[in-house]
Amino acid sequence: MIKAKGIIKSFDTLQVLKGIDLEVNSGEIVSIVGPSGAGKSTLLHIIGTIDTPDGGEVLIDDVNIHALNPKKLANFRSRNIGFIFQNHHLLPEFTALENVCIPAFIAGENKAKTITKAKELLSYLKLTDRLDHQPNQMSGGESQRVAVARALINNPKVVLADEPSGNLDTQNAEELHQLFLDLRKEFSQTFIIVTHNLQLAKLSDRVITLKDGMIDNF
Repeated sequence: MIKAKGIIKSFDTLQVLKGIDLEVNSGEIVSIVGPSGAGKSTLLHIIGTIDTPDGGEVLIDDVNIHALNPKKLANFRSRNIGFIFQNHHLLPEFTALENVCIPAFIAGENKAKTITKAKELLSYLKLTDRLDHQPNQMSGGESQRVAVARALINNPKVVLADEPSGNLDTQNAEELHQLFLDLRKEFSQTFIIVTHNLQLAKLSDRVITLKDGMIDNF
């Protein structure tokens, strides 16, 4: 489903990625681990079209995503890729329900259907009593689950998570780890997770280690 071929990326004179080849199958949960500065987040951002490689290509369902023009790329990203970040990136002035709905509204989805679906997702994530709460009225674990719902609202084929449990306590981190397994079973999404948490990584189908900008093992 996802094929990264010969991915190279530098920042100024520092080469962060040195020719990454990676394949991820549909419905697979893959964790990417490695020391800080190994290029984990950079690789994730390139797969997610947040950043562009200096060389190589990324194909998702045989679509060369970095060859798309900006309009087509934005449309592809909104409909096929969901993002979960360490710091949630929820908009503070909006409620949980509104935060979840925003990506679907941007994609032009029907408002009533979007709200219904957002409520269903938040209910699935045990957040029914937090629909009207703003981020500062929720715990870190609750905010991260809202971010998960937001990532799922457009039925993406791929969910990319960058240190999703990095700011959570042990209990909430464990619950988030189990949630990813449950979501894969329920919605059949493909997950790529960048993490320093080896407990989360061990729950994945496959663990990939990056070291000095290269894959150290498969």
